[in-house]
Amino acid sequence: MVNKSIGGLLLPLLLAAGSALAEVKIAVIDTQRALLESEEAKQLMQAAQNDLKPDQTQLQTLGQQIQTLQDQFKKDAEVMSEGDRRARQKEIEDKQIEFDFLGKKLQKAVNDRRQALAQQMVPKLEGVLKDLTDQEKYDVILERQALLYAAPQHDITKRVTELLNAKKSAAGG
Repeated sequence: MVNKSIGGLLLPLLLAAGSALAEVKIAVIDTQRALLESEEAKQLMQAAQNDLKPDQTQLQTLGQQIQTLQDQFKKDAEVMSEGDRRARQKEIEDKQIEFDFLGKKLQKAVNDRRQALAQQMVPKLEGVLKDLTDQEKYDVILERQALLYAAPQHDITKRVTELLNAKKSAAGG
C-alpha cells in the first residue's frame, strides 16, 4: 500500500521534471577541435613548427647516425678488436645520450608552445562562448569528450571556430 502511494506521488514529479528538462537548451562543443581549427591557432602552430624545425631535423639526423653506427657495428663486430668494439659502443652510447637529451629538449619546447597557445586562445574561446551563450540562450554547454553521444544539431564546435576566426579578422589580425 505504501509503495503505491509513493509511486502515485513520484509519477507527477517525474512528469513535471521531464517537461522542465525539455525546455533546457543544451549545446555540445569539442573545445580542442574548435581551438585547433581556428586560423589564429593554425598560424601559431605553424610558427612553432617553423621555430622547432632545426631541432627536429637535428634529432632525425642523429637517429639516422645511431642506426647506421649500430648496423655497422653488428656487421663488423666479429672482425673488430676489443678496443675498437668498446670505442664503437661508447660512440653509439654517446650519440644515444645526445639523442635522448635533444628529444627531451624538443618535447619540452613543444609542451611549452602548447601551453602558450592555450594561454593565448582559451580566453578568446571563453569570450566567444559567453557571447554565443548570451545570443542563443544556452542553459548548458557540455564538452564533447565527456559524452557518449550527442545529436549533431547540438554541436556548436564549427560555429565557435567560425566566431573565433571572425573575431580575429575583426581585430585586424
